[in-house]
Amino acid sequence: MKKRILFVCMGNICRSPTAEGVARHLIQLHGLQDSIEVDSAGTHAYHIGEAPDRRSQAAAKRRGIDMSKLRARKVEEADFERFDLILAMDQDNLRNLARKCPPEKSGKLSLMMRYAQRQWQDEVPDPYYGGEAGFEHVLDMLEDAVLGALAEATGRDLR
Repeated sequence: MKKRILFVCMGNICRSPTAEGVARHLIQLHGLQDSIEVDSAGTHAYHIGEAPDRRSQAAAKRRGIDMSKLRARKVEEADFERFDLILAMDQDNLRNLARKCPPEKSGKLSLMMRYAQRQWQDEVPDPYYGGEAGFEHVLDMLEDAVLGALAEATGRDLR
């Protein structure tokens, strides 16, 4: 049975689609298509139907990750049932998820950076209002944390 992971940020145009893009890339690279399914969403409906931020896409593309087909959506009630693990990029989004999540499903919620192996901060910073370096930094963080999340979900050593 496939494990399902949902990555969540505020608008679903920078951090969470980047995590989804990284995850899809790593799933392909490690042959995990039969083991893992991923998606991303936002806690707010600001950008529903939009492609990821062009700067996020450009940074990912430089690393061989194509996010052009991803589209923003808002977290729905069914997500708490459908996904095994729901990873928030920061405390604010984790609190927003916790308010919407049925109490019996709250064990599925966690911070993304809990899965990082390197020394990083607890939260993935929002690069939206910053420069190009911020998008690269977010990618570095997410490559590390997503790899850890996939390894834990599959029980395989992917490093």
